[in-house]
Amino acid sequence: MQLLALALYHRDGRPTPRVVRFRPGALNILTGESETGKSEILDIVDYCLGRSTPNLPDEPIDRTVGWYALLVAFRDSRMLLARPRPAGASTTQAMIRTGGDTLDLPRADELEPNSNVAALRSQLSARLGIEDFRFQPPSGAARQAFDVSVAQAALLCFQNQNEIADKKALFHRQTENGIAQTLKDTLPYFLGAAGPEQALRRHHLNEAQRAQRAAQRKLDDAHRHREAVDASGVALLRLAQSEGLLEEVPPAPGPEEIRALLEQALTVTVSTVGPVDLTDRRQGLTDERRQLREQLQQLDEALALVDRWQKQGEAFTGELHLQLGRLQTINLLGPERDYDTALCPMCTRPLEEPDASAAEITALTAQLAEELDQVQGIQPIRDEHRRSLQAERAAVVERLKVNGAQLRELTASDERMRNLQDQHVRIARIQGRIDQALTSGTGSPAGDIGELRNNLILAQENVSTLQALIDEDDVAAETERRLADIAVNMTAWARRLNLGQAASADEVAISLSQLNVVVRRPEGRLPLNRIGSAKNWIGYHMVAHLALHTYFRGHRRPVPGFLMLDQPTQAFFPAKIKDATTVQDADWNTVTAYFELLKDVADLNEGALQIIVCDHANLTEEPWFQEAIVENWRPANGQRKALIPNDWLDDTQAPRADRDTR
Repeated sequence: MQLLALALYHRDGRPTPRVVRFRPGALNILTGESETGKSEILDIVDYCLGRSTPNLPDEPIDRTVGWYALLVAFRDSRMLLARPRPAGASTTQAMIRTGGDTLDLPRADELEPNSNVAALRSQLSARLGIEDFRFQPPSGAARQAFDVSVAQAALLCFQNQNEIADKKALFHRQTENGIAQTLKDTLPYFLGAAGPEQALRRHHLNEAQRAQRAAQRKLDDAHRHREAVDASGVALLRLAQSEGLLEEVPPAPGPEEIRALLEQALTVTVSTVGPVDLTDRRQGLTDERRQLREQLQQLDEALALVDRWQKQGEAFTGELHLQLGRLQTINLLGPERDYDTALCPMCTRPLEEPDASAAEITALTAQLAEELDQVQGIQPIRDEHRRSLQAERAAVVERLKVNGAQLRELTASDERMRNLQDQHVRIARIQGRIDQALTSGTGSPAGDIGELRNNLILAQENVSTLQALIDEDDVAAETERRLADIAVNMTAWARRLNLGQAASADEVAISLSQLNVVVRRPEGRLPLNRIGSAKNWIGYHMVAHLALHTYFRGHRRPVPGFLMLDQPTQAFFPAKIKDATTVQDADWNTVTAYFELLKDVADLNEGALQIIVCDHANLTEEPWFQEAIVENWRPANGQRKALIPNDWLDDTQAPRADRDTR
C-alpha cells in the first residue's frame, strides 16, 4: 500500500479541495518554510488510516478543514479513506470507497460517512494481507489479547519531528501508554518470525496451562479435602465413643477404617424415652407441704397458749399459798380470837377504817383454799392437752420430712430424665453428622483422587507437547535472526553516513527488548541514548527504518509500503529557522548524504517502497532532489504557499462561527 494523494476539504463545502499528490515507489520531498503545515501531513495521514484520537493542530487547519481524504494504491486496486473533522477529542466516523486504477478523490458534495474506524482498519488489513491473527499474551500477563491490524503496522511507517530525533525511542508513538509493549508483541509477526500458527499454538498452550493449573487445584483441593475429612471423621469417632456408640477407636485409623467405624456407629439403636409430665405430682406435694406447714404453725400457736396459761396459773396459786401460809403461821385466824375491829389490837387506838372480822378472813381463806384445790385438779387435764398437741406436732413434722424427701426425689428423677433425653439428643445429632459426612464423601475411595491425578498427568503431557511445538518455532530466536539480517543494511548505511561509533562497530542493530538501536562493539553493546548529538540520533533512526522497510518489501510482509519522515535534517539548522536555504554555514554535505541515502534506498526497492520527507532543506543544485520535490512551500510571485490555501484563510467569518458552535 502506497499513498497517491492527500486532500483537505473546506468546511463550507467549496468544490475544490486542497490536494497534495505523491509519486508511488519513489522519494517524495515536501519542502518549505517553517509554519506552512509540513509536519501536519504526517498527522493527517495517520488520522486517515484510522487513528481514533488525532493529533491535529487547532489553527489554521481546524478553522478551515471539514474533511480529510487519503487516496491509496494497492497492487491492483485503489482505496479512498476519508474522515470528517473530529467534533471533539475523537471520532469513529469514516467514508470508504474502493475501485480500480481510475478511482480518484471525490467531490466535496460526495463526502458522507458510510463506515467507521473499525471497518476501515479491517478492510485495510485485509488488503494489506494481514492474516486473521489474534495475539495471545503469555500466560499470566496482565495485558489483553488483541487482533493484529493496520493499527500496529502503521506504527512502523511514521517518524514525526520529535520522534526522529529521540535518543530513547525508535518507533512512532512508542512513548505512549501501552504502545511499546504492542510493538514488542507484533514486530515478530511483521518480520515474519511469528504467524497465526504460532499464535494459535500459543493460545492452545495458554489454554492447556490453564487446564493444568485447574487440574492441579482440583487435586490439591481433593488432598486437602481428604485430610480435612479424615480429621473430621476421627473427631466424629471420638464423639461416638464418648456417647457409647463405639467401644474402641484405634489411635490413627485409616480412611477405610474410619468409614467402617462410622457406619458401625450408625447401626447402634438408642431407645427413645419420651418425656414424662411430673407437674401434677410436684404440684400435689407442694400443696401438701403448704398445708402441713400451716398445721404446724397452728399447733405451735396452741402449745404456746397452753404454756402461757400454765405459767399464769402457777404464778396465781403460788401467791395464794404464800399468803395463806403466812396467815396460818401467825395463827391469827382462830375462832377464839375475836376482838373489836375498830380498835388497833396492839395499841387499842381507834382505826380510821375498821379491819375485817376474823370470820370474814376465815371465810375468804376457806374459799381460797377451795379454789386452790380446784386449780390443782385442772393441772392434769392441761398436761394431757399439751402432750396431745406435742404428739400431733411431731406427726406433722414427720409428714413434712417425708414430703421434702419426696420432692427431692422427684427433682432428682426429673434431672435424670432430662440428662437421659439430652444424651439421646446428642447421640441423634452425632449420628446425623456421621450420616451427612458419609453422604458427602467422608472416607471416599481413593479412586477419586486417582482420577484427578490421572487428569493432571494428561494435562501436563498436553502442556509439554504444545511447549515443545512452540520451542521448535522459537519465535524469539527467529526474530533475532531476522533482525540480524536487517542489521547488515543498518551497519553499512550507518558507516556510509559516518554516524558516531559506526566505523568501529561490529554491528548496528535493532534491540527488540529496548525498542531502540544498539551498536555492538568489541567492548560491548552501546545503546543509542549513550551516543551523543542529534545528528547521530536522526541518522540511526533513518538507517533503522530504511533497513526495516527494505526487509519488509523484500519479504513481502503486510506492512504499508511507505515511510514518512518529518524534519530529518533538523540537527543541521538553527532551532528556529524560517528557510533552510538561507543558512550558509550548514553542513550541506551531510544533508546531501542523508537525502542521497533516502533516494538510493527508494531505488533499491525498485518501486516497492515510497519515502515521503517533509523538511526545510532544498538542494537546488541537485537535479535528483528537485525531481523528487512534490510540493515547495516557499513564496513565489509574492504569494505565500502552504498546506492551507491563502483564500481559505482570508474568509474566516463563517468558519469561526462554525467553530464556536462545536
